[in-house]
Amino acid sequence: MQRYLTILFSLFTLTISTQRLYAQRQSGSWPDSVYTGKQGTLHVQGIAVDHARKVIYFSFTNQLIKMTLDGRLLGSVTGLVGHLGDLDINPEDGKIYGSLEYKNDAIGKGIKQATGAGEGHSGSGFYIAIIDGNRITKPGMDAEKDDIVRTVYLREVVSDYEASVRQGPKMVAHRFGCSGIDGVAFAPKPGGKRNGRQYLYVAYGIYGDTTRTDNDHQVLLLYDTSNWSRLARTLTQDSLHRSGPAAPAGKYFVKTGNTSYGIQNLAYDPASGNLLAAVYTGSKQAFPNYALFEIDGHQKPVKQSVIIDNQPTTIETLPLTNNGSAHPASGTHGWRFKWGATGLCPLGDGLFYISHNRKTTDGKQESTALLYRWTGNPDMPFERVRP
Repeated sequence: MQRYLTILFSLFTLTISTQRLYAQRQSGSWPDSVYTGKQGTLHVQGIAVDHARKVIYFSFTNQLIKMTLDGRLLGSVTGLVGHLGDLDINPEDGKIYGSLEYKNDAIGKGIKQATGAGEGHSGSGFYIAIIDGNRITKPGMDAEKDDIVRTVYLREVVSDYEASVRQGPKMVAHRFGCSGIDGVAFAPKPGGKRNGRQYLYVAYGIYGDTTRTDNDHQVLLLYDTSNWSRLARTLTQDSLHRSGPAAPAGKYFVKTGNTSYGIQNLAYDPASGNLLAAVYTGSKQAFPNYALFEIDGHQKPVKQSVIIDNQPTTIETLPLTNNGSAHPASGTHGWRFKWGATGLCPLGDGLFYISHNRKTTDGKQESTALLYRWTGNPDMPFERVRP
């Protein structure tokens, strides 16, 4: 009997060990979680992982922190008085690219109040921040004084943000409901080769105004960043510069329906060849108001005529995939997934780090990046990967 029990125990142990080894291989040896510790009073906006150096970056709106994957703080960049949003790593130069906003709406005023920014920081502008992570060597480095951040101005965004257009009988501010920018991701051109050259996608933030109809598309700008080293300028927040590309290489519209502030996190999944877009849900009754969408990366843009400023205008559209839950009345597909809008980072092989953010009892913000695997199932598009 004892021998029989010993054999059973050995088989059980072997099975558990095999399952753990399989899970480890499937997860690519990524830790199942990375905890930031308590940060400031502004919540996490995005995360990015440098695969080569095995470090992870978190944007906490007005600061960037750098950590090892086992949760050790390596350094941070502070002193930002704008809104640092979603992040991604440029595969060409290995640097961190993030959306950076300076504006005077409710969000901008809230950041100024939290950071104590003076009137000298009253300008408006939309930029891509380019940060060399290798230069972040200690906590509390200053974005300006330590000359860590370069920025590139996006005049296309400013043009739409500042424009007023006629919708029906009235004038409304902000063309397409543009509130600025947030989601960013490097990915091939729409319909291009998966292993082809990668471009920077920049997603508009979009006001959720339910009284207008021109804000039911997500807007994606496409940029070739190969010559941006000539355009980038040192960050000087008291005097915002205007150095940037004359125009994007592409401008695409994705019909998702209403959202609150557009695409918060944009992520290219190399395993599927598609882009995932996490949003704060909208509130228009004509739409399902999903929190997560999958943009088809295999289809080339299709031209379509829409009414803008009371005039027929041709735009280039990209479709959503047919995955997720269908909403026949609006023709949209998506998911009601709680997480992702504050951090959605692809790791390859269908794996992602997804931010679970939380406000602590003493008013501080924190985040835990948890390891997930993409399933695409209508009810639960991601599943946790556990040790």
